Order: sequence, then C-alpha cells, then structure tokens
Amino acid sequence: MLPFALMGRAATLCLFLALGSGVSAADEPDALSEARTLYNERQFEAAVNAAERAWVTPDLADRADLIAARAYLERFRESTASDDLVNARIRLRRLDPLRFDSRERTEFIVGLGQALFFEESFGAAADVFETVLDNPGGLTTDARERVLDWWAIAIDRDAWLLDEKGRQAAYQRIRGRMRDELAARPGSPTASYWLAGAARAQGDLQAAWDAAEAGWVRASLAIDRGAALRADLDRLMLIAIVPEQARALSQPEDALRLDWESFKERWGN
Repeated sequence: MLPFALMGRAATLCLFLALGSGVSAADEPDALSEARTLYNERQFEAAVNAAERAWVTPDLADRADLIAARAYLERFRESTASDDLVNARIRLRRLDPLRFDSRERTEFIVGLGQALFFEESFGAAADVFETVLDNPGGLTTDARERVLDWWAIAIDRDAWLLDEKGRQAAYQRIRGRMRDELAARPGSPTASYWLAGAARAQGDLQAAWDAAEAGWVRASLAIDRGAALRADLDRLMLIAIVPEQARALSQPEDALRLDWESFKERWGN
C-alpha cells in the first residue's frame, strides 16, 4: 500500500491562509496594514519588510511578529530554506499571544501548527490544528477546509511511523472527524475526500469505494460545484482503491475501473 500522503489532495497541499484584521483598515497603523495586505497578496518578502518596520513600535510588535512569522512560513514552503523556518519560529516564540484578539489568536495557533508540520513533528502539529478545528466559529469556511486538510495530512504522515494498531487508530480518528464535519457541513470537499482516503488506508476498501461514490454525488454542494473534489476522488480511485479492491476480490482491474467510469457517467463527469 502506498503511503497515503503521497497521493491526492496532499500532493497539491497549499498552506496559505489569508490573515484577517481585528480592526478596520482605516484604524490600523500604516506599516502593519501594509504588511497584512502584502501577505494576503502573497508578497511574502515585502510583507516581512513591512512587518519589521511596524515592529519598532512597541504596541505593534506582537502583531507585526505574527504577520512576519506567517510570511516566513510561506516562504519556507516555497523555498525550503531553513533560515525561513528558523525566523518564523523566533517570531512565534518572542511574541505575546495574550495580547491578541480572538482572530489573531487563531492565526497564531495555525502558525504554530504550520511550524510543527514543517519541522516534521506531525503528531504535535495535528494536535495543535485540532484545537482550532474544535472551535466552530474560529475560522471562515475556506480557512477551515485548509486547516482540516493539514490536520488529516499531519495524522497521515505521523501514522506511517506507528505500528499497525497505531495506524488503524490514526485513520479511525480521521474517519470520525470527517463524519462529524460532513454532518455539520455536507459540502466539505476535504471531509469527503479524507473519509474515502482514510478508509482505504485502513484496508476497508468497500467503505472507501462507497465513500468515494458518496463524495462524488455530494460534490455539487462545494463552492466550485465539485470540480476539484471529483478530480481528487478520481485520482484516489484509479491509483489506489480500484487496483487494491481488484486484488482483494480477485477480479480484473479493468472490470472495476469500468464500474467506476460507469458510475461517473451516470452522475456527471
């Protein structure tokens, strides 16, 4: 069985999460507002420079460090330069999160999770991300989707360091979370994908097949009408579920692939 993290949504993971503001743009100091705007425009080096200018004002230092830390994390994701990760960690450690409003505190926690993820402390990263997910109102819908995806990928990567019992428990944890997400938000592409993916990783191939079909028909509830989710599910089915199910049932792989293609045709490809 292939390591699940090498497949599907994980292969195109985007860690960028836009930064909000606890105050109106008109009331926020210029340098800090500029840093936040530049970050959200994905101009990360410029965002760091603007944040450093804001940092010299004591009342702005913690919020400036938060923006700079998140910008360094995004730079690290693109460059894998160790200095970027070190700089992010320095800023996350020296700021005082108790001075933040609730939105900034959430952004700080997400930053901690990202830093741990990049350090390959996947179990710890998952635990940090989970504290954000357990706060239903702490994230926008789009941000929640991203954090949910990181959480699942972190558990998936951590699972491959565990024994069989530990791996089974890890993927059951993902399945439980994704069922709860779908009960609250039936249009969640992340939950639909990982419900199928985690079942497949457990070797529960019929449940994986069923979840993939269910995700396919639910996909129209997503903002993009399911285009991205259906592409991910199709890749998961063709690369993993179909060939593994064919071996398990001693059936020709082509026959199961034809079943999947027929299902997609009936429900819109």
